[in-house]
Amino acid sequence: MLQISQLKLKIDHTEKDLYKLAAKTLKIPEQEIKKLVITRKSIDARKEDIFYVYQVEAEVSEEEKKAARLKSPNVTIAKKSAYQFKSSGEARLAARPVIAGFGPAGLFCGLMLARFGYCPVILERGEEVDKRVETVESFWNGGMLNLESNVQFGEGGAGTFSDGKLNTLIKDQSGRNHFVLQILAEHGAPEEIRYLNKPHIGTDKLRNVVKAIREEIIALGGEVRFNTCLTDIITEQGEVTGIELNHKEILACEVLVLALGHSARDTFKMLYEKSMKLTPKSFAIGLRMEHPQELISRNQYGSRYEKLPPADYKLTHNAANNRGIYSFCMCPGGFVVNASSEEGRIAVNGMSNHARNEKNANSALIVTVTPADFPKSEIENYPLAGVEFQRIWEAKAYAAGKGSVPVQLYGDFKRSRTSTGFGKMMPNLKGGYQLSNLRDCLPDYVSSALIDGIEAFEHKITGFSDEEAILSGVETRTSSPLRMERNEFFESSIKGIYPCGEGAGYAGGITSAAVDGIKVFEAIASKFKNPIFTGNLK
Repeated sequence: MLQISQLKLKIDHTEKDLYKLAAKTLKIPEQEIKKLVITRKSIDARKEDIFYVYQVEAEVSEEEKKAARLKSPNVTIAKKSAYQFKSSGEARLAARPVIAGFGPAGLFCGLMLARFGYCPVILERGEEVDKRVETVESFWNGGMLNLESNVQFGEGGAGTFSDGKLNTLIKDQSGRNHFVLQILAEHGAPEEIRYLNKPHIGTDKLRNVVKAIREEIIALGGEVRFNTCLTDIITEQGEVTGIELNHKEILACEVLVLALGHSARDTFKMLYEKSMKLTPKSFAIGLRMEHPQELISRNQYGSRYEKLPPADYKLTHNAANNRGIYSFCMCPGGFVVNASSEEGRIAVNGMSNHARNEKNANSALIVTVTPADFPKSEIENYPLAGVEFQRIWEAKAYAAGKGSVPVQLYGDFKRSRTSTGFGKMMPNLKGGYQLSNLRDCLPDYVSSALIDGIEAFEHKITGFSDEEAILSGVETRTSSPLRMERNEFFESSIKGIYPCGEGAGYAGGITSAAVDGIKVFEAIASKFKNPIFTGNLK
């Protein structure tokens, strides 16, 4: 296949136009192109005349001769980097490998273990996705918070109630990134995720994808146990030998993957008490900010915005107090959601369906905090200090909102006064909300940096600092507040335990967590023999 890059077409082009341009670039008749596959698609909106930009692979005869004749940097022989892995482990397993957590890291680690015959047991403290959706919707409509099954816990992890963004900053030459997209597409995600520059699935479609992956794991001999929480680990001479489930059941275990997610605070505490090596790490906190989606799209695309998908943005600024502020998890045409998982505390997140067709855009605007900002402790380098920091501000948000999500107009936030009503727009929020003063829910240095950053962002997106834009708080679950240390073989300080994904501090989104899940699978399969035929699995 020949790879052709930088094919620019106007936004109202047809598929035939793409074939024509590819043939013109190759200087051959259209009919000589036997097959054309899109491998990348992005939008060039730097000027008023907007283009789609494609990279494609074309199947033609005498590819090497054509590429050599053209001598163009935009026409090359396509290089395949398909993911490949061969299990090489020799040690024998006496019990099935166990995965605690069924978010992206647990899903992909479990799927790969199942495909290679390791018959994993997967534990998920929350509910399967259909029941979980009912539970969360009930909470948003005024019901009780289920501490075990909510926006943070349950099948698919926190990503199930998100925009389902799949872009990642990690560079992986092994092909794992593309392999993750391939697996998602095979299980029902839109085919376009394979080539879009900023792919996303949407919470509505992601739920079915998650179920389909679970069904494959089970069909291959794996087991998925919902409403099952890891409550203790049993060790002998520094090795895991068993685990306790729901404070009552004991399960033999010599390989335990911890794919917990960033909100498993009770499990973090248990691991600390078991002397697993944990260290505090930096993360970020802030607020969600809503604008009319039309405002964002018009700014990004100009007058032809209606012919294009809802626009997103990515903004960064270094505030006067030397704090970095940046947009995070931007949700075009989406919702702000109550993402709480503990009583007496409020946390928010953003969520979009695949169509991204809601009136408001929202994004987290967050400020980096470091262990130096965390509460002081008598214990040096206390690994749970970041958790306590999150809890402090989540409790203040709960108090400010009187149990609901506290919201405020940006103009009132600047002046540190409680809002009394809304202006030209209403919040698009899942869960109850209360007009409040969000300055009471954040450290002063975070509020100051947010104001500085929002004013600076006005120079990039006109109307961004509109005083009637709506803020909601608090956004504290941006990433794990700690890291579970692991060695070059992906094992923790307790032998046989494999920290994995976002909760362990090694990922920052769906794709990177899935990739880390695959890496942990590889570490296990490189050590242990496929046990499916041993007859001694427990």
